[in-house]
Amino acid sequence: MTFDLPAAWTIKDPAGEVAEGGGAFVEVSNPAGKPMATLRTNMATGSTCTERYPYAVLDTQPLPALAQAGSTPRFIFESRTDTTAKDPQLINIFAYGIVTGPEPTGDKGCPIFHFFTWPPNAAMFAGAYNPFDTTPGNEPHVDTPEAYKETAEYKDIRKMITSLRPAGQ
Repeated sequence: MTFDLPAAWTIKDPAGEVAEGGGAFVEVSNPAGKPMATLRTNMATGSTCTERYPYAVLDTQPLPALAQAGSTPRFIFESRTDTTAKDPQLINIFAYGIVTGPEPTGDKGCPIFHFFTWPPNAAMFAGAYNPFDTTPGNEPHVDTPEAYKETAEYKDIRKMITSLRPAGQ
């Protein structure tokens, strides 16, 4: 697999770890060293939806270059709200990545699982937005997902993740 890396961003293999079954494992960071997304291939999946939370889809785009067996993965930026959380940082969870499978229906969805079908099992290319993040170099006053979607950082993340494709294409 290959993808377009934003200028000045870096890729590293986290501490030389190897993904389960020998797949690829890379972490993408911005110039300040802040992790922006992780790509792993040959993942074993099997998550079960035991709880459902209020959700929102903030951005989505189909990714036909990654279609497998009649299923087209999509990029998604989404949220889940846990009204029982006591810590304000845990009430709203925001994440972006590639998913295969149906979108939630109704007003609640399963926890966020950003996996997509990719031989031999599944893969993930995903990251998270934290409105409480104070990493040096962050744009000021970006404390809502709507404001975040307008940042150069989000636009770079979206462009990078949606550029994922089989090598040679």
